[in-house]
Amino acid sequence: MADAKSAARGKRTTARGKKRVKRSIPLGQAHIQATFNNTIISFADNHGNVISASSAGACGFRGSKKGTAFAAQIATDKAAEIAKSQYGLTRVDVYVKGVGLGRDAAIRAIANHDMQIESINDVTGIPHGGVRAKRERRA
Repeated sequence: MADAKSAARGKRTTARGKKRVKRSIPLGQAHIQATFNNTIISFADNHGNVISASSAGACGFRGSKKGTAFAAQIATDKAAEIAKSQYGLTRVDVYVKGVGLGRDAAIRAIANHDMQIESINDVTGIPHGGVRAKRERRA
């Protein structure tokens, strides 16, 4: 009831929260998922907690243009700028998944952003066993 009265008089009550502390993350991970239709880039700390992410679609590319190498470069620039300016990320381990055109372009864009690449790992899934073979039905 008291809050309603103070709101009616024009007084505002503000909740005070903890001030967010900027973490310094000098070494992290860059995950690149390059499909034929899109390229998704995310920067994470060494525990896997994502600190910045971007994709070709989020940068304004639509349709078949999302799968291009240029779109991957722009998306990587956007995510790398946030990771470097807000968290001080300077060295990364790169993990690449997929077979799209954005694989090499994204790695090159990270290197052009003055980030030292410690290692490059290909973590593309490889099927083993596969699905059931298509055969003729038996009566």
